Amino acid sequence: MASLFTHAVVGAAIGHTGNQELRKDWRFWVAVVACSVLPDVDSLGFQMGVPYGALWGHRGMTHSLLFALFVAAFLALLLDGRFHLRWRLAILFFLVTASHGVLDAMTNGGLGVAFFSPFDTQRFFFPWRPIPVSPIGVGVFFTARGARILRSEILWIWCPTLFVLAVVHLARSLRRMNRLEASALSNDQG
Repeated sequence: MASLFTHAVVGAAIGHTGNQELRKDWRFWVAVVACSVLPDVDSLGFQMGVPYGALWGHRGMTHSLLFALFVAAFLALLLDGRFHLRWRLAILFFLVTASHGVLDAMTNGGLGVAFFSPFDTQRFFFPWRPIPVSPIGVGVFFTARGARILRSEILWIWCPTLFVLAVVHLARSLRRMNRLEASALSNDQG
């Protein structure tokens, strides 16, 4: 798996594409971060004896697109009572939750990700796998190996993600400036 830090960074970046009003709500950000790391709840199965390759094993059902869909729909209903915004929020939460499996499919270890579980339990990796697999557990992560993994994730995931986020913010700023200029011109002419 990619580290929980990287899952949260990517999830937060996707969250920044959401509705401006919702982005001001702390509950939105809690939901975004929860969606980004929730698929790894399956790692608790290791302590309960669930085999890695099982349906509910690590990178199994909770990393599937179906799981992302259910989580997204539930959180969209919970967070926003306005029907016309729920579908947009559900799409955003789906993308954040699904990003977890996408990142894990870019790692160099494990059994792959069961994107289509439970209908197809085959596990997949992407052809391009630049992310070293992160150790599971806090104590194991904060070692020299964990630092190497985090450096790799910063290079391959954080930097491109932050670049795209900067472009999104720049585009929003330019669009806002254009609207203000158009409004000022319209007021001057009227």
